[in-house]
Amino acid sequence: MTLTQQPKRIVSTSITITGTLLAINAPVIASGATVPDTTVADNQGFFTQWSEVAQAKKLVPIYQTEPNAEAVAGMNPDLIIISATGGDSALKLYEQLSVIAPTLVINYDDKSWQELAVLLGQATGHEADAQQVIATFTHRLNEVKQNITLPPQPTSAFVYQAADSTANLWTENSAQGKLLQELGFTLAQVPDAVKGNTSMGHRKDIIQLGGEKLAEGLNGETILLFSGDQPAIDALKSNKFLAHTPAIEHNRVYAAGYDTFRLDYYSASKLLARLEEMFKAKS
Repeated sequence: MTLTQQPKRIVSTSITITGTLLAINAPVIASGATVPDTTVADNQGFFTQWSEVAQAKKLVPIYQTEPNAEAVAGMNPDLIIISATGGDSALKLYEQLSVIAPTLVINYDDKSWQELAVLLGQATGHEADAQQVIATFTHRLNEVKQNITLPPQPTSAFVYQAADSTANLWTENSAQGKLLQELGFTLAQVPDAVKGNTSMGHRKDIIQLGGEKLAEGLNGETILLFSGDQPAIDALKSNKFLAHTPAIEHNRVYAAGYDTFRLDYYSASKLLARLEEMFKAKS
């Protein structure tokens, strides 16, 4: 898809992608949102990590969770962005949306947020902004890498759902996995026998674990819980089936914070600060 001129009115149907559009200063005027007032979202349904930026830019939440083509059309966009996978994908509306304005479909499940920023920078004419925000972040990442002592490796990094005792484990393709590896973490490998359920479609960023496979899959020496805080640590430790996993047995369970469910410049920067605080090198 080639645009004849730089877009001025971008509508993002993917709340995950919106964070990176904001970070590269792309003219995003409206975005799909998620359920409001939760641990990850503000009262408009925007992610807490860039909530203030969205308010400052007067970003309009056009719908919550369920994509709506009429709401998109009502914003009179000159570019629409859709994610190909994930809970915020509006791919099923592609035909309707592409009649409204040029529509770009992007896969974020195999990209770091930096790779996503470069791609969006090229699509919107904001390459220089993308490079600048990546350079700022890379400098900070190298600083944190120098300042921390890694806990025993490898690490199981995942989002835990206490209600049904399932985990979505980040793979090395995920933005979360890529960032941890850049900092020197090693991701724990999941035995092939355990890789089962792909009910989220064939996503490259997560492996779903549940039932008797949960303990086998969470085999890292250290556990890093994403999209969670102390309550998630408590819930995980209270699951008696996980008591013998190495990380829980040796009390090496850490929480990355609620705002790490989706990584963009804002949440990745907060994640760096939190990891630096948790694993600060003893001087």
